Amino acid sequence: MNLTVDQLHEARRAVDDPLFADLAGDAQISFEFFPPKTEKMEATLWDSVKMLEPLGPRFVSVTYGAGGSTRERTHATVRRIVRETPIKAAAHLTCVDASKAEIEEVISDYWDAGVRHIVALRGDPPRKGDTFETFQPHPDGYKSAADLVAGIKAFKPFEVSVAAYPEVHPEADSAQADLDNLKRKLDAGANRAITQFFFTAENFFRFRDEAAAAGIDAEIVPGILPISNVATTKRIAGMCGAAIPAWMDRLFDGLDALPAARQLISATVAAELCRKLYAGGVREFHFYTLNRAELSYAICHLLGIRPVEEDKTKETAQ
Repeated sequence: MNLTVDQLHEARRAVDDPLFADLAGDAQISFEFFPPKTEKMEATLWDSVKMLEPLGPRFVSVTYGAGGSTRERTHATVRRIVRETPIKAAAHLTCVDASKAEIEEVISDYWDAGVRHIVALRGDPPRKGDTFETFQPHPDGYKSAADLVAGIKAFKPFEVSVAAYPEVHPEADSAQADLDNLKRKLDAGANRAITQFFFTAENFFRFRDEAAAAGIDAEIVPGILPISNVATTKRIAGMCGAAIPAWMDRLFDGLDALPAARQLISATVAAELCRKLYAGGVREFHFYTLNRAELSYAICHLLGIRPVEEDKTKETAQ
């Protein structure tokens, strides 16, 4: 990674001063949620949305289950965010088990509901146990995320985000093939890429440099996953190709019965990662919240981000 003079100054400041002292609060943030299955989970989700809303996220996204398994719940959650909050909502959309006509109907409904942002993904096929079946395009559907992006853009002028994989998609033939696929998605009209989660800043910086060398100049936003459950994180990481460093595995060892201590360590690890990314010039962060707001809120606070109302109060006082 080739750092600018300003980034070198910021990197030295991160070492010499308290890590989070007087950060400018100039980072932009977004959050991801998944559609709730029960009334209790829905209450937790909406508590989280309301807690994070004052931080002024660029958008919040709502996931789409493997094989389209959460389709209706995703739609309902996105519509409620649009209806009941000022936050811009982004709906995940996949190619799995859907014809072009069905997808056109879905995005038409989103447009009519006021949604202007879609996270376009090829999507995972239905799962058998801990493994996914091989992806098979719908006979009348889109064959890839790049095709889906092009279809969305041809239908309505949505803002479109796509996925990127700093540690290479598990199904990719090679790192170069994975980069080529990312470039196809962006060339098809996507506005930005959001990465799969990772746990070392070097992985992101390396990927960012490789993307630039491949001619990719679009915004690449790091996806941050604060670990709330180590076993779940290991399972997800195994399916998406993300590596958990051995030191992190050891760090959480023995904390299964100590959720408060686990949360403290989780926030510390994720915040340190964000601080290193910030020192390297990153100013956009996307948080995988797992529908819990506390960890993401704490990290945003450490990054200098404050509730919008608080900022307005300060301006008025001056």
